[in-house]
Amino acid sequence: MSLVKNEDWHRRFTHRLINELIAAAPQLQVPVETMFIGGGTPTLLPHDCWSDLLQAIRRYVNPAQDLEFSVEANPETVTHDLAAILTSGGINRISLGAQTFSARFLKILQRIHHPDNVERSMALFREAGTDNINLDLIFAIPGQSESDWLHDLEIAVSLQPDHLSCYALSYEPGTPLTTQLQAGQIARVDEDLEASMYEIALDFLTDAGYEHYEISNWARPGKQCRHNLGYWHNHDFWPLGPSASGHLSGLRWKNTTDFDNYMNSDALPPVTDVERLEEDGQIGEELMLGLRMTQGIERDRLDSLLARGQKVESRRNVIAQYTDDGLLTWSNDHLQLTRRGLMLADTVLSELL
Repeated sequence: MSLVKNEDWHRRFTHRLINELIAAAPQLQVPVETMFIGGGTPTLLPHDCWSDLLQAIRRYVNPAQDLEFSVEANPETVTHDLAAILTSGGINRISLGAQTFSARFLKILQRIHHPDNVERSMALFREAGTDNINLDLIFAIPGQSESDWLHDLEIAVSLQPDHLSCYALSYEPGTPLTTQLQAGQIARVDEDLEASMYEIALDFLTDAGYEHYEISNWARPGKQCRHNLGYWHNHDFWPLGPSASGHLSGLRWKNTTDFDNYMNSDALPPVTDVERLEEDGQIGEELMLGLRMTQGIERDRLDSLLARGQKVESRRNVIAQYTDDGLLTWSNDHLQLTRRGLMLADTVLSELL
């Protein structure tokens, strides 16, 4: 969720966020291995807000010695001073929303930055001392061709990021893009073309030295996003801010999505969508998350999961069917999605849930 507000509102929001951080501090005294500030455009915050927030994090969070601290950034908002503040404040990983290097397609996506600002932003962060950089890219944009997408990949790799996330464009309910799609003002990319674009990424990024470690993510050796790995390995995480989701010992919840409700509350905010998955739901989720990783699920772990729950036989049958169909395979004693299975992952994973 994103809102555009003035600097006074940003300062009030930062103060509210720090109060929440103070209230959550008892949960953050175990060594925190990863932190991720993202959603919307956090780099729109004024510099003094960033300084106050990072100072509070240093005071109230107990970081692990090898903490990975990531921030999402819009290339249009990055300045020399901001890069210096973030780096000196402990942030050591940046995720830049490049999306595409075509001004035409950026306009379709309604992104505000100029393509040249991606390289400029990377240079500023590297100069400040942060060289662990991810680029987010989007493909299957209306009107985009295979050669357009390959051109984006070529430019991205030439900038030498440590990590790349490549996502097919999705149409979320209520967004301007979805409204345009429903009105016939834009046309969704054909499924076969979208699949071909994904295969182009698979081949091109592998040839460029990137390891494909999750359906939509590639990294140089040792540069996988540890924060996202924590999600995919079902680790615990604590939410801060409106709409943020948390997970603790099997309990899931989301902070209120109502900004006024958040701003008018004290300490920990109201929460919503509280749930504790039953055993069968936990099994399905572990299967889904495990198979998103290209290394797959180790055989002993899979056997343990498939021996429990209410869908033992149906899940075994799904795995047998998709193995016969060539969407799943065994490799190094791990069950993995095949290359074709990666392109039909939603179908496979939904049936295992």
